[in-house]
Amino acid sequence: MTHGNENIMVILSSPSGVGKTTLTKKIQQKYQSFKVSVSHTTRLPRSNEINGVDYYFVSFQKFQELINKNNFYEYAKIFENYYGTSRNEVDKLTSSNDIIFDIDWQGTKQISKFKNLKFIKIFLTIDKDELHERLTKRNQNTKEEITERFNSFDKDNMHWSDYDYVLINKNLEVCFKQIENIIKLYKKPTSEIHKF
Repeated sequence: MTHGNENIMVILSSPSGVGKTTLTKKIQQKYQSFKVSVSHTTRLPRSNEINGVDYYFVSFQKFQELINKNNFYEYAKIFENYYGTSRNEVDKLTSSNDIIFDIDWQGTKQISKFKNLKFIKIFLTIDKDELHERLTKRNQNTKEEITERFNSFDKDNMHWSDYDYVLINKNLEVCFKQIENIIKLYKKPTSEIHKF
């Protein structure tokens, strides 16, 4: 990725519950140039989620049709449901926006194969005990789902080396500031880059 003022693409990945979706939304809210790549998913929407804003919620059959039509840059099965990044969605945004992707390590591996797309890849992690506390407190999952997500933590963390940056999201505001500093490295002309 070259430095300068051209549009950039940021990937945020993490084990479930570490905070990538919250941080993705914070970036979008603060920086108007950033648009979130809205993924397709076969999972049911949560009570606070809106179709077309948080995800495109589709059936398994529809998702399979999109796979067959080669409509995804990447897709993965995570906890019994599919998630995918639409080519049309990304191509529509790239011409005039910075894009942020909220995808897992499987999706990152797939989408990184497209050499025409240049990414800043950031992996978020946290202490395992704190993760279990967060998963329990957020009250979005059943006990079985919490156990499943907690048990997948070590496997997910094994893929941090595929990323350009690894951040520990112990404090949301501190982690957000670190992400901002990384973004500024790529958005400023070389002469204005400052170390952080």
